Amino acid sequence: MTWKFVLAISGLAFAMSPAVAKPVTDCPNRDAPFSAESPLLDLLLSPAALSLLDHATRGSLPKSPLLRTTPPSFAAVITLEQLAKFTGMTTATVASLDSELRKLPVTPADRVNRCARYDNDVPTFRLPARKPRILLFEKITGFKDEPSVNAARAAIQAIADRKGWSIAISDKAGVFNPRSLRRFDAVIWNNISGDVLTLSQRAAFVRWLKQGGSYIGMHGSAGDPQYFWDWYPDSLIGARFAGHPMNPQLQEARILANSAHPLARGLPPEWRMTDEWYSFKTNPRAAGADVILTLDESTYKPEGMGRDLRMGDHPLAWTNCIGRGRMFYSAIGHKPEAYSDPHHVALLENAIAWAANDQTSCRHKRLSS
Repeated sequence: MTWKFVLAISGLAFAMSPAVAKPVTDCPNRDAPFSAESPLLDLLLSPAALSLLDHATRGSLPKSPLLRTTPPSFAAVITLEQLAKFTGMTTATVASLDSELRKLPVTPADRVNRCARYDNDVPTFRLPARKPRILLFEKITGFKDEPSVNAARAAIQAIADRKGWSIAISDKAGVFNPRSLRRFDAVIWNNISGDVLTLSQRAAFVRWLKQGGSYIGMHGSAGDPQYFWDWYPDSLIGARFAGHPMNPQLQEARILANSAHPLARGLPPEWRMTDEWYSFKTNPRAAGADVILTLDESTYKPEGMGRDLRMGDHPLAWTNCIGRGRMFYSAIGHKPEAYSDPHHVALLENAIAWAANDQTSCRHKRLSS
């Protein structure tokens, strides 16, 4: 097995090729029955399930490259319910198809296909001592917006160079093991879409966070239509994606900063910028989050994807505690130019510094999960 990696720039954090990894056998949906709640990708990978889909849609199953069977694929982050909006399937058709899907046996080949998009590859890094050590994680199995990912990586590298931090970059989820995670002060998820961690990797990540690790999520890392790991959106992010405007998709809006929040240091009370504005089904304040930025919904058109996207109180960036660990998320960042906006860059710099260096802010505040 070959391993493709990007060498860390700041701090000369060298990555070495790992030994050949064992095949993944503990992927989350490996043994789950076929159903309307399955990742669409798992249905497309099964000849029997695909035949049922073709019959139900009368051969009109979309042939979009977004629904390809090799990741990254939008099919990894939607179910039949979302697909029905594009194919015209009725609720009754989806229910009938669900019944037929559940009758299909899950074969050994199905299990292998379901686990193929996960990995056990463990990269080895040479991390300089006495520097904040940050992992920039870039494994994407769902929707991948290449310009956003590249712009975010360049911005994080520039910040790290300026601050003297050590950055290691990997698209291999095998790094989410107890030994590797202990070497890092913070993990940044660079516009991650799709279910990317195996069951053991999930457990290692949660344990590391609760014991004092830190997570930084950027834009698409909380933008999937469907999640297959409830802890991630509900307890870590604290909100589920509802949608973003589509007509037009990119709009100028006014951002308001909470000057009392330490991560708002150096930010003006308000500013305007153009981006793709996420709305959420729930407010992260309900999960105990401390909000840094909010969006003024009166300054843009909050509707799209067939729904009214107004939240009223509209958080845009926030922090929270996960046990003794820390999380930060910013919904800014679809437009590549957002990563050169000085206010957004200042926010990211403040957030990474806080996540990597503050070992006390969450010691006594716990979020049950």
